[in-house]
Amino acid sequence: MRRYGPAVILLLCGAAILRIALFSNLYLRYVQPALHPYLITSGALLSFLGLLRAAQVTLDRRRRNEPGGGHSHDEEQGRAHAHGSRAAWLLAVPALLLLLSPPPALGSYSADREEAQRTAQGVGTFPALPHGNPVDLTLGAFTSRAIYDSGRSLKGRTIRMTGFVTRGKGDTWYLTRLFVTCCAADATAYKTEIRGAQAPAPDTWVSVTGVWHPKGSLGSAQAWPPVLDADSVKRVKEPQDPYEKR
Repeated sequence: MRRYGPAVILLLCGAAILRIALFSNLYLRYVQPALHPYLITSGALLSFLGLLRAAQVTLDRRRRNEPGGGHSHDEEQGRAHAHGSRAAWLLAVPALLLLLSPPPALGSYSADREEAQRTAQGVGTFPALPHGNPVDLTLGAFTSRAIYDSGRSLKGRTIRMTGFVTRGKGDTWYLTRLFVTCCAADATAYKTEIRGAQAPAPDTWVSVTGVWHPKGSLGSAQAWPPVLDADSVKRVKEPQDPYEKR
């Protein structure tokens, strides 16, 4: 059975990747959509290599069982790789977890770990917002305009945003969304303090409609995080792709 260890590990890893990328959209919890074809390719390749390795081991065993087949060299080689294969079985643990119970998307814990530090990106004017209210904005777009827009394009406009709930000190709570450049490992948080509404439970996905509440000087640390005076807070289903795009 030990000789089949590498084949089993390759198959498990390949199957786990295909499970989240080919047979579902769970891969969006961990990486950007642009990486989808690469995940499918790597999953298929790992599965193929696992099958190829299993076929090779089976063929070798049949040859050894034939009259006059060699034994000593293969047995010594098998013993030499025994300890290495035991350690390699540890790779099967994350693959099994991904197959049986894929981890959820990053949530409030990851957002809380993100330090609320923003370097000045240069205050300036932003393009005009679309006509009509409410205006649907991402957390990233709202944050940039609230902190850096010298034209104050948010003033007097009703804004609607979607994100999940994170808690602060006391009764303070935030509408939060995570942005990933490549994968979940490099996630950073956008968040907006919500005032005038009771906080739902942490990690609850909500759509918040309200008006911008200016604070601090443009580009300063006091302007972070921006504030929204809420008119309504509605619970919504978690988006298929939980991460925000720029």
